[in-house]
Amino acid sequence: MKTFKYLFEIEKKPRKGLIAAEWVMMGYLLLTLLFMLFTWTKLPDPEPMLWGRFRVVVTTIALWGVYRMVPCRLTMFCRVALLLALLSWWYPDTFDLNRILPNLDHRFATLEQRLFDCQPALLFAQRWTNAVFSELMYLGYSSYFYLIATITLYYFFKRYDEFQRMAFIVLGSFFVYYVIFVALPVTGPQYYYLAAGLDNISQGVFPQIGDYFLTHDEMMEMPGWKDGFFYHFMEHAHAAGERPTAAFPSSHVGVTLILLLLAWHTRSWRLTLFVLFFFLLMCMATVYIRAHYVIDVVAGIISAVIIYPILFYFRRI
Repeated sequence: MKTFKYLFEIEKKPRKGLIAAEWVMMGYLLLTLLFMLFTWTKLPDPEPMLWGRFRVVVTTIALWGVYRMVPCRLTMFCRVALLLALLSWWYPDTFDLNRILPNLDHRFATLEQRLFDCQPALLFAQRWTNAVFSELMYLGYSSYFYLIATITLYYFFKRYDEFQRMAFIVLGSFFVYYVIFVALPVTGPQYYYLAAGLDNISQGVFPQIGDYFLTHDEMMEMPGWKDGFFYHFMEHAHAAGERPTAAFPSSHVGVTLILLLLAWHTRSWRLTLFVLFFFLLMCMATVYIRAHYVIDVVAGIISAVIIYPILFYFRRI
């Protein structure tokens, strides 16, 4: 009964216009729309992308209208939940945009080789074949989805006065990464190694593949224990929405660190330690499953440290 009352409690000062997180999404929508217009003839299938953006705008306005009629916490939560759910639609959209640009993986793989004198993403899983360790890595990588839900629900029920700020920071960070992904077409080891050939990679040869991913989206078989529960979970997740895009910097690492900082902001040490555990797993797992180079992980950490305070204080202003 208390939860029901909490959800339908009418807000004292209902927001009249779009919330900050919605404006961030609209800004990204406009920016990518301009990119589409300038590259329209090069895009493989621009009409569904344009239609999809129209539906996003209509749905956002519709939920805003529902909130204006019933300005309670539940309708506000639905607005934020829609924005988070749409992230899974915006992610493959970055591939549709950046695959018309020449691939840059050869540069990142070359830098990785110079720094480590090997390809950690190729060797990590080969040397750690234990089933328990494999499942732990896939648990860490899949925790990305659960952590976003955990932080969102915690702020909604425990710190509602900062719920919109939290939504702005999470959504804002995602769209900052998405802009980078469109501008930097880097697919990561799981796609590039297959395209370049494992013989070349093992010999330290990293050929330039140009617009290969304009017509290809095949990825390597995931390493590790193939009978594991979390292995199969990530296998299905990749089949549903993974694309050869979004490798540098690692948004998985960056966003998870931002979620850790949001947890720390609540002063809940249980929540902070919980997220910290999965953040450490994430930093290893993203290389283990060959989704990223090590330099992607480092860039994810550095970018998150920069993005979080900017968005935190920008929302305050």
